[in-house]
Amino acid sequence: MVMQTILDQKVKRARRLLGWSSRIKGFTRVLVGILFLALLHNPVQALSLTLPASYTVNLSWDASPSTDVVGYDVYYGTASGVYTNNILVGNVTSYTISGLSAGVTYYITVAALDVNGQESPFSNEINYMPGVPTVQVGAASAGQFNLTLSGLIGQAYNVEASPDLVTWTVIGTVTLDATGSLNFTDTNAAIFPQRFYRTAQVP
Repeated sequence: MVMQTILDQKVKRARRLLGWSSRIKGFTRVLVGILFLALLHNPVQALSLTLPASYTVNLSWDASPSTDVVGYDVYYGTASGVYTNNILVGNVTSYTISGLSAGVTYYITVAALDVNGQESPFSNEINYMPGVPTVQVGAASAGQFNLTLSGLIGQAYNVEASPDLVTWTVIGTVTLDATGSLNFTDTNAAIFPQRFYRTAQVP
């Protein structure tokens, strides 16, 4: 009789434990379902985008003939004649604008500033779009041409030369640095009566 009572108690305890176990399993399923719904409504940011560094443009202009000039104002914006940025650069004739974005056209002009704070009329307006491949030919030295290449940051470009604008030859390949520009020297320029240059993006 005592043995039967003990056995009955163990059976009841086991049933209670099994009941709690099934409840815990059911509760766990509910929690997993809630968590899944929470993830659906609040997705984790799985992707990220790293933008390249900003671009710069180097400006230079002729000094004003006026003796009253104490500095220059550089104006630029993204619409012709609408200059949303103004930088007082002091009494210099060159300046580098930084923080420009690739693919955006910037319109730039300069005004002289006299001792009374009066500005001259704007200079001629120029426009510039960072990231567009360009070649500027600099000073020649010892039969060489110094080129400044501009384009997309980190992009590789072929430097091509032609004597007649018909036949083009690759004379070098460069990868632009974090400024979006690079200097390149054509060491064979002296053997040609005339020389034209262009760049082509490496696929």
